Amino acid sequence: MNSIATEFAARLLEVKAVKVQPDEPFTWASGWKSPFYCDNRKTLSYPKLRTFVKDNLAKLVKDNFSEADAVAGVATGAIAQGALVADMLGLPFCYVRSKAKDHGMGNLIEGTLPEGSKVVVVEDLISTGGSSLKAVEALRAAGFEVVGMVAAYTYGFPIAEQAFQNAGIKLLTLTNYEAVVSAAIESGYITASQQPTLNEWRKDPANWRQ
Repeated sequence: MNSIATEFAARLLEVKAVKVQPDEPFTWASGWKSPFYCDNRKTLSYPKLRTFVKDNLAKLVKDNFSEADAVAGVATGAIAQGALVADMLGLPFCYVRSKAKDHGMGNLIEGTLPEGSKVVVVEDLISTGGSSLKAVEALRAAGFEVVGMVAAYTYGFPIAEQAFQNAGIKLLTLTNYEAVVSAAIESGYITASQQPTLNEWRKDPANWRQ
């Protein structure tokens, strides 16, 4: 496991961005129930950690998607992170809504990018990948070339990996479920009594407690 994944996992635990609630599971946008949630948007509240995320997401872009000449964030979680990355790289920025506004201009994509831009998408978190890839579809429909996606965190579900493969999108992340859980168990953030529930959920997250 790379050092950035391990370091970021530890930092997420430091700011209590990870929640484990077996008795009051979270409901995701996909409808899945989960005893585990990683709210990495909390990193925006801590200047040094915010800079860590910005610097390392920007590095992923520079090292892997150097052809990108614009950045798009996925609303709402990655608007701030995407804008920070775009600012650091000196690139134009827009963000993509989950659905078009029902008032005003009715925009789905907010902001203006040069025609035919090669866009790298910034996301805060990947679960099933559904909402992230809707943003990709919207950008492609608007005439932009999406060269890849970077995200702060992924659950690493096979359904998401397959969806990104089918969409022809390369996804790179700073850390992942395995790194966070490993760090949480090692530090005592997750107790021994909680581990069996997490293991059970991980085997079949789509049907856990449905």
